[in-house]
Amino acid sequence: MEVTDIGNKEEGKVWHRKPTAGKSVLVTVVRTTHQAKTVRFLHVAFDTTGDSFLAGDHHGNIYVFDITRNRFRLVQKTGQACTALAFSLRRTTEFLVALADYTIKCFDKDTKQLVSWMRGHEGAVSSISVHSSGRYAITTSSDTAQLWDLDTFHRKRKLNIRQSVGIQRVFFLPLSNTILSCFSDDSIFAWESDTLFCKYQLPVPDCGPKISYKAFAVTRDGKSLAAGGRSNLLHLWCLDSKQLVRVIQMPTQVRTVRQLEFLPDSFDGGASQTLGVLSQDGVMRFINIHNCKLLFHMGSHDDAITTVAVSPNGRHVVAIMDNGSINIYSVQSLTQELNKPPPSQVAVVSGGEADQDSSNLKVKVRSEVIQRPAKSSGRRTQVKILRPPAGSTADDKENDLPAGLNKKRLVAMLKAFGEYPAKYRMFVWRSLLCLPENHAAYSSLTDKGLHSAYLTLHDKYPIKSHKLQRGLQRVLSALAHWAAIFGEAEYLPLIAFPFVKLFQNNPMLCFEVVATVIVNWCQHWFEYFPNPPLNILSMVENVLAHHDKELLQHLVDCGITSQLYVWPLLETLFSEVLTRDEWLRLFDNIFSNHPSFLLMACVAYITCCREPLLLCSQKQDFEYFFHHRNNLDVGAMIKEAYRLMGSTPADIHPRTMLSDFTALTKGQYPVFNHYPEFIVEYQSREREKIRLQEMEYLRERQEVSALRADFVRRQAEEEAYYAQQELLQKAEEQRRNILAQEEEKLTQQRAKLAAMKRELKVKELQLLDATKRRFLKHQQDLRASQVRRLEQEISKKMDLRERETAAAVQDLEVRQMELEAQRRRLEQHLFKEQERMGREVEEEVEMRMRRAEREEERFTELLQSTETNMQALEESLAEACQLGLESDWQREVAERLQQVDAEQERKRERLAELHRQTLAEEERLADTLRDVAGRKWDEVMSTRAQLQEQQQPSADTVFALCQTVRDRRG
Repeated sequence: MEVTDIGNKEEGKVWHRKPTAGKSVLVTVVRTTHQAKTVRFLHVAFDTTGDSFLAGDHHGNIYVFDITRNRFRLVQKTGQACTALAFSLRRTTEFLVALADYTIKCFDKDTKQLVSWMRGHEGAVSSISVHSSGRYAITTSSDTAQLWDLDTFHRKRKLNIRQSVGIQRVFFLPLSNTILSCFSDDSIFAWESDTLFCKYQLPVPDCGPKISYKAFAVTRDGKSLAAGGRSNLLHLWCLDSKQLVRVIQMPTQVRTVRQLEFLPDSFDGGASQTLGVLSQDGVMRFINIHNCKLLFHMGSHDDAITTVAVSPNGRHVVAIMDNGSINIYSVQSLTQELNKPPPSQVAVVSGGEADQDSSNLKVKVRSEVIQRPAKSSGRRTQVKILRPPAGSTADDKENDLPAGLNKKRLVAMLKAFGEYPAKYRMFVWRSLLCLPENHAAYSSLTDKGLHSAYLTLHDKYPIKSHKLQRGLQRVLSALAHWAAIFGEAEYLPLIAFPFVKLFQNNPMLCFEVVATVIVNWCQHWFEYFPNPPLNILSMVENVLAHHDKELLQHLVDCGITSQLYVWPLLETLFSEVLTRDEWLRLFDNIFSNHPSFLLMACVAYITCCREPLLLCSQKQDFEYFFHHRNNLDVGAMIKEAYRLMGSTPADIHPRTMLSDFTALTKGQYPVFNHYPEFIVEYQSREREKIRLQEMEYLRERQEVSALRADFVRRQAEEEAYYAQQELLQKAEEQRRNILAQEEEKLTQQRAKLAAMKRELKVKELQLLDATKRRFLKHQQDLRASQVRRLEQEISKKMDLRERETAAAVQDLEVRQMELEAQRRRLEQHLFKEQERMGREVEEEVEMRMRRAEREEERFTELLQSTETNMQALEESLAEACQLGLESDWQREVAERLQQVDAEQERKRERLAELHRQTLAEEERLADTLRDVAGRKWDEVMSTRAQLQEQQQPSADTVFALCQTVRDRRG
């Protein structure tokens, strides 16, 4: 299984390696951001073709995944998570997305532009249903459903309900203008979309447990409804009969049904028989609603599924897993049960042998389909065989096809593998049929518009897909314009429909394929028109008589002609009795052989089914057998056809009566006139006459219906008017009587009310008086208590002030004592310094005196030893020296005395400064005492003013209070 991480890429490939055959999961798509965080995908929705789908993630990014082209592309960034997605059926490039802000936006996926913005819901939109015409859409939330016109994007209608009854889902039924609404009380109503008239209501089952419907699914033909909810039971409704036709019980593992989806089939005509049931365990189980058999399942407990979307063509299923990734499943690889023919209604009702045959058929088809994946390697080999050789001989030139292929090689490959590769089948067919691709000729036919014979084709051949309906109508109209016989042949739609479904995207090729088939394989079919081709039927009958006389004799004995056992196979080209894959395999061989191979295939089909045919004896049994799928091995049938081609005698071989293959010419299509023109023209004229008469009849009937409806409406309005007048008159009389009685009662009540008012007034006055007295007493008590509290507060404050004053005085006394002690210490210190300095001076003086005495003695000794003539000079010199020494000592003593005086002066200045600081402290203390006294007096005065305002006491009381305050302060 390949995993593709799209990351932040805006476009790219869905898978990088082609998925191998046989694998159910083609690819798993995840989205991770740069931080390696996984962004969860929330919702998916397929377009009408089923080849591409939308996917919205949690971040609001909308991607388109094209499975056939293997491409994905980011088409929008909404910025918020989506709650529902849907494609617009009319404009295929537009899509609707419901966002988390309760709005619905329409975007164009090609231009990425916002087309419209629709508002009106008050809750999250859970589903979007688009009408089959593409003009209207219904959006559903839990409390309301709204109908929108997609041409103008305006809201047309709004469905409101009671809050107690919630809406589960509201949606359009396919192929009709009916709206189906499902509510939480299990009630289901059908409404006309144009008038919103209630058409019917499905009866709620009385017996059995209540399911509480949560999931719903409708078949493509709009005839069957499946509903499930909080139970393992499923209810299957028939919308034509409005009855519950079946109750299906799921396995015990299923407790709640989350989602239901019908799986379409190519040849079921819209009546799907395979139903997918997604339960609470994350496993989606596909069951057959007719035999209640479990066919296959997707998902597991570990890899759970949260929601799924099924493509309209039934080829793919897209599932959002529990981890937020997307798994793309191939239905063909999931199971081969889908290719089985549907069980017949007769077999389902009776439950007899036909039912057993159907079960046996399922087993055989399953075994064949299971073996198909083993051929994948062979198919890859076919691609190599398809390559032309380097050189071709002249003998092979007649087998060379326009596309460069060789018919012999193709036939050899077909015989080896039984079929052409599915991928190249359409290319091989175009080459084998030598289609001219005449664009101009085809345009000239389509320009003529729709043929009158096929204007009402949808009434006789209803198809769910409008695209297929229009394609079939367009191809048949071109054939009718090409040749008049094709507007009269009633079986032509049966021949053309399989090719229309195969070439639905290329109508010109589809037309040329059908025209080539008619010209070559339908030779001589129209010679006996309007009867079946008796000549062709006789050829088949002759070949059957030659190869199986016993079976032909049995058919003759039962009164069964070739118109009953050959013509149903030819007029539908085996599309009713074969599945899609079987039909494609058969026509691979038909287109590769002579046109008579188709008739041999009819004989081979009959001979291969000879055993059940020999057991049939009733005509209705044969009719049912040749119009429904049967237990048949297509491979064996094709081998039998080849055997018959080679073993049939030439005189009865259809090859001798049918011409070889003839291709359409280039430029213009050939004239086709192999039919009785008179009968066709007569029928055409008669049909036109009948059509005109029918139109006139319808117009007259419409006018009569309108007149009758107008008359009935007027009559009903008149009767309703008179009935309404009578009812109004009776109602008026009743109202007058009621008014008189009410007035009498009102008078009595007014008298009682007046008495009650007087009594209440007296009681109110008494209550007011008592309340007033009580309030006055309360005020007096309150004021007395306030006075007491004020007195207590004043006394407390006075005591506090006295204690503070005493403490301040004590602090001042202590401070004064400290200053006095400091002054004494300074004086003592000063005296000690003076004494110390005096002693030092005295000691210095004594020491200098002693030194002077010693010097004097020394000089005296010198004088005595000096000569006599120098005595006078020496004496003078001694005196001078004596005078110098005395002056130096006196100067030094003076300096010492000056230093002592300066030190004493500094100490006196310091003492004076301390005295000044003491006086300043005393002054500040006195100011503080005065401020405290002033504030206490201001408080007393303010308290006095408050007492005067509240209680207004007498002057004596105020004077006494003030006197008390003064006394306490004194």
